[in-house]
Amino acid sequence: MTSFDTSPQLNVWRALLALSVVFVMLATTGWTALRSHGVTSPLQASLSSWEHGRLHGDRLPDPDASPARLSRFFASLTAQERTVLARRYPLAVGNMNGAPVALRYEANHLALGRQRKVELKRMHDPRLTPAGQQEAGRRMHRYEQLMSRGRQILAFDPEASGRVAEVMGDLQHAQRVSVVVPGVDTDLLTFQKTYRPYSAPVGMAKSLYAAEQAASPGTRTAVIAWADYTAPAGLGIESATGVRAAQGALRLNALLRALPGRAPVSLFCHSYGSVVCGVAAHLLPRRVADIAVAGSPGMRVEKAAHLHTSARVWAMRDASDWIQDVPYLELGGLGHGADPVSSAFGSRVLSAQRAKGHAGYFAPGTDSLLNFAEIGVGAYRSVRCAHDDGACRAGLSGAAAAQRA
Repeated sequence: MTSFDTSPQLNVWRALLALSVVFVMLATTGWTALRSHGVTSPLQASLSSWEHGRLHGDRLPDPDASPARLSRFFASLTAQERTVLARRYPLAVGNMNGAPVALRYEANHLALGRQRKVELKRMHDPRLTPAGQQEAGRRMHRYEQLMSRGRQILAFDPEASGRVAEVMGDLQHAQRVSVVVPGVDTDLLTFQKTYRPYSAPVGMAKSLYAAEQAASPGTRTAVIAWADYTAPAGLGIESATGVRAAQGALRLNALLRALPGRAPVSLFCHSYGSVVCGVAAHLLPRRVADIAVAGSPGMRVEKAAHLHTSARVWAMRDASDWIQDVPYLELGGLGHGADPVSSAFGSRVLSAQRAKGHAGYFAPGTDSLLNFAEIGVGAYRSVRCAHDDGACRAGLSGAAAAQRA
């Protein structure tokens, strides 16, 4: 996160909550409509080519078909045929729920290489302003980083600010899968950071993956840094409404329903990412065992029971997190509802000691990261609760009981 990392002027947020529904309509209709006009995006162009494409004279399946249908299609092909499709339609295959994960990695590597060449040309395009050329250079270098050996890019869309998802570990054979859902100001350029790495999706996922390995070395885990939705930019109308969350929730559920295997899945949702997870909750597949939120502005419900999910709902907030000063209410579509760490909400409230502010929940050595890791490997009875009232561990007697050494 960027804007939310620093000390924001919370009065701005309070003022936004007092605006009329007219402004919400502008955010959800007028502004969206203005942004929707333009040339065909690279991903749309790739999908269009796929829709008109053929293999050995046969039409290719609808790219929006169910993951199961697409999985059967790819399973019917030879390795060479799958590679041919990845090379012809890299963005389509790289973002296709139901395509084999290894093939998606291969396709996205090819797509990144092509987009790198595009940005390399734009760096020297005299029609661009110096700022535009500099932006092209930043994107070109980010693409180079994402193409580095060993990186597993599960989704990639270069359009606008960009979307991306990356896997740590062996997703195909994982016994437990964790998905990190980040908040505002998340895009291609903020997907990873050198300074304050644990405030960006890649750093969050790497830190969680290492902590899960330490918590249960014998458990095969995979962690997905999921920035494959268009997050709100900064502290404004978009971050105060659920518009982006609703769009993100659709994409999140599409990902979850296409994950290989049957391993239990845990969602780790930070800040506005918890709004996404809250909106997605009622449609989550049953393999999603946990929703853990940190630094949440709300989940767009008044009680955890209103999420209508079979997943356990966990929540945490560090004492130094400024998000606690945001009004926990919803008015005319603005705001995100009740505080998930309040006793009335009904979540399992965890300790977040040593997290240090809004962006510190995934930092090594924090209670928050240790708790995330224990949830991620299914060691529920090892979590550190915020209160000794029994509510945090209620009903966990039959859960995995791995203990810290």
